[in-house]
Amino acid sequence: MSFKSILDHLRRRPIEAVGNVTVEDIGTMDEKKGARKESQGSISFYLHFFIKDKPAFAGLVLIVAFLGWALIEGIMQELAGLLHAPAYGWMLIPSNPLALNFNNVLLRPSLGNFPNFLFGTKSDGQSLFARILYAAPHDALAPILIVGSAILIGMFCGTAAGYFGGWIDEIIMRTTDAFLSLPGLVLAIAVAVLLGSGFTSLLYALIIIWWPTYSRFFRAQTLALREKGYVEASKLSGAGPLRILVKHIIPNSIDPIIAYATLDLGTVILTYSALAFLGIGVSFNYPEWGSEASFGLGDFPGDWWWAIIPGVVIALVVIAFTLVGDRLQDLVSGRMNY
Repeated sequence: MSFKSILDHLRRRPIEAVGNVTVEDIGTMDEKKGARKESQGSISFYLHFFIKDKPAFAGLVLIVAFLGWALIEGIMQELAGLLHAPAYGWMLIPSNPLALNFNNVLLRPSLGNFPNFLFGTKSDGQSLFARILYAAPHDALAPILIVGSAILIGMFCGTAAGYFGGWIDEIIMRTTDAFLSLPGLVLAIAVAVLLGSGFTSLLYALIIIWWPTYSRFFRAQTLALREKGYVEASKLSGAGPLRILVKHIIPNSIDPIIAYATLDLGTVILTYSALAFLGIGVSFNYPEWGSEASFGLGDFPGDWWWAIIPGVVIALVVIAFTLVGDRLQDLVSGRMNY
């Protein structure tokens, strides 16, 4: 807590007596309180909150730009595949990211031919800026699929373990412990090698190693919620375990999970890029941010931009998700005022 925060806390005025309050006044106060809570859950409330937090707002803008571009470029690439017209894949990009151009070998970042040479070129003349834009759909799709799948798997396993307990809890939690006892990156490499090369195999490998953390989160939430009054009332009314889990346990567990998942998206991007940097799951027909940085190491430090700029792009996106996820966690946990 900063010195200014301490002073603000000391300057708070004591709670004043309400005085004579009628039943109508109490009803009016409850209505206002409910309206205020409803407004706090709206999109405009969260947007207003992020606008007041400059770093988090900058991260939110970067995330929206990254995901928006990835969606548009991903649609164009799918359209190119469906129409058998590869040119559609780079129609919105300054140049063909796959074409070789030995007239532009290892050009430094510059404003010449803007924005094609903004990040410089590779040893085969390909624009680094164009390749980073072209690779965005994979680098956006991977964390969304991995975290989304991990939430679904962890939700079913964690809620079942926490609600039923006994041997079900033991089997699920001991399996979770087995996964968590091994370094995640090493386990992902082993699974990816077993499944074979390619983007899909890398996705499967990361999904397999990513769900145990969410399983523990959902189990902890379920243990805290299963003794609540509304759960007991639902049991007395004759509701079965599946109905209780779907109607009460899971909806009340999801808020802190979503906040953590936003933070975790950056971690997935970092892990995915690290594996691509090591050459795992990389296709030579499709660029990846991590692999671009890896290929540029051979010319480092002389032609520094080839290795450094993809790493800077990865770092900026990861930091953006970290800032937004951290602020969401503060809101959910109540560490910051609404």
